[in-house]
Amino acid sequence: MTLAEAPSPGFCSTVIGGRWLSFPVSPEPFPWCCCCRHRRHRLLCGNMVCFRLSPVPGSGLVLLCLVLGAVSSYALELNLTDSEKATCLYAKWQMNFTICYETTSKNYTTVNISDLGNATYSGSICGDYQNTSKIAVQFESGFSWAVNFSKEASTYSIDSISFTYDTRDNTTFPDAKEKGLFTVYDTVAFGIPLNDIFRCNSISTLEKNCVTQHYWDVHVQAFVQNGTVSTKEFLCDKDKTSTTVVPTTVPSPTTTPTPKEKPEIGSYSVNNGNGTCLLATMGLQLNITQDKVASVININPNTTDFTGSCHSQTALLRLNSSNIKYLDFVFAVENENRFYLKEVNVSMYLVNGSVFRIENNNLTYWDAPLGSSYMCNKEQTVSVSGAFQINTFDLRIQPFNVIEGKYSTAQDCSADDDNFLVPIVVGAALAGVLVVVLLSYFIGLKRHHAGYEQF
Repeated sequence: MTLAEAPSPGFCSTVIGGRWLSFPVSPEPFPWCCCCRHRRHRLLCGNMVCFRLSPVPGSGLVLLCLVLGAVSSYALELNLTDSEKATCLYAKWQMNFTICYETTSKNYTTVNISDLGNATYSGSICGDYQNTSKIAVQFESGFSWAVNFSKEASTYSIDSISFTYDTRDNTTFPDAKEKGLFTVYDTVAFGIPLNDIFRCNSISTLEKNCVTQHYWDVHVQAFVQNGTVSTKEFLCDKDKTSTTVVPTTVPSPTTTPTPKEKPEIGSYSVNNGNGTCLLATMGLQLNITQDKVASVININPNTTDFTGSCHSQTALLRLNSSNIKYLDFVFAVENENRFYLKEVNVSMYLVNGSVFRIENNNLTYWDAPLGSSYMCNKEQTVSVSGAFQINTFDLRIQPFNVIEGKYSTAQDCSADDDNFLVPIVVGAALAGVLVVVLLSYFIGLKRHHAGYEQF
């Protein structure tokens, strides 16, 4: 964010009691600092950090005020005004990013970008006298994000979203193999009625070039009419449907309720540049215990998004929905000839509004030969932790060596049961033979002893 070159009076704006209010900003001694001279505003200014943007053609002097403590570090809010100080673009949203990159040791690792508390908004424009508008955000070191809007006669559109990151930032990417600026560009082309505010509280995901972008609690209106943000909401599809969460009170943290219905079976896949690289078919049921309250969630595949990535030694399947920020299944190759489920990570919202987060990267489930798939039609339980288990139904998974988008020959989990039955059966047979031998021996001994007594 650039600072005004010369001191000039302005207004510091914020939301208080549900209303957008403006206060005078002193031009001295720091033109960008919210130092209100009026006594009645002193307390408010003590809790605000204000930034003055340089004049933008067609939009006047733009001012932004972040209320410290009123919003979390990853919540963003922008109220862009025109030359007459009327609101022309309003946005409030949350977002984070996950970037995977190749290291100097030729492995792949990921970095999460979620703390956007130091964001600036230089380059945001209203588009007063043209049919384009833009939100531009800068944060961290070398990170920037932008969304472009366009206007038609009766609608406006979210045209595109771009995200730029800099792997030369050694703090965030200390071991990146390739250093430089990288930009991910996504075409959205989503239309909204003019004078409606777009709302999407559910999580939306964009994934491209090993970058995953998550957005939620989105409220945005471009080309605001008459300076007043609309109260008429245009909802995203996900906000029109939701996943049912059934909370149940239980006496101890280790007790989980038994659901009455099986989850619906869903089909998931991951694609790379060469086609489908991961296939999964399964019904998923999450068992969560927090503060002695157990919740059961049946994953609805019809309202669940899925993404992922494939590499030579690891593969990722990520699911997310309106209340699940992410549910990750990470697979690994063992001894160059077998694969297994190595890691499960989850972050989701519970019905009480709290965030439930668990990670376990030391699992050993769903083991099968490389080049085959793993199948288990009966119910299985993946115990991620004492507070989080996943029940699977009609499972089939192949995270490596998928050919022509089809499953390879499956190893059935019943074979695992057979592996346990074989030694039991063999042992029982040997025990039976031993009993017969001993009985024969004692019977023969008794007869022999009786023969001596006759003489």
